[in-house]
Amino acid sequence: MKKFLAMLIILFSLTGCGGDSPKSAVDSYFKKYKSLSSDVLVDLEEIVESENLNEEQQEKYRDILKKQYKDLEYEIIEEEYDDDVSYVTVKVKVYDLYKVQSDASTYLSNNPEAFYNENNEYDVNKFISYKLDKMQDVTDKIEYTITLTVTKEDDKYKVMQPSENDLRKIHGIYNYDID
Repeated sequence: MKKFLAMLIILFSLTGCGGDSPKSAVDSYFKKYKSLSSDVLVDLEEIVESENLNEEQQEKYRDILKKQYKDLEYEIIEEEYDDDVSYVTVKVKVYDLYKVQSDASTYLSNNPEAFYNENNEYDVNKFISYKLDKMQDVTDKIEYTITLTVTKEDDKYKVMQPSENDLRKIHGIYNYDID
């Protein structure tokens, strides 16, 4: 899952949506993820395949990402205009995957023997499977406010690449412990 963020940047850069207004462009942007559009699924597959996961882990990871996208909640709360550039503030509510991953790492630190193989050696696949199981079972959500930049090109509004931190927030992996 180390390459996850890099792939998210690619994922979101490929999905800028056009619209008749900045608000409608942002709405379309998030609807593509909630509906698991074909573009999103192709990009999601690239993310899953970029990770060093076995087949079972890939399937779990794929399901986790689909669940995060489908269950994403958003509310457009404000629009500001500056010529052909607009700033749309959105409240997003997502599964708190950061907390799950952090808790899994803490558990690993306190219980390394839980992830030993039959030769009493650390087995990274056991830990990855454990973490994916916890991510799959997550129900706690967290809410963030982000501002997306929308530009007007050829009489259509297009959502620009979100910041790295905004992408982390949208995907529930933002490290809020450092704030």
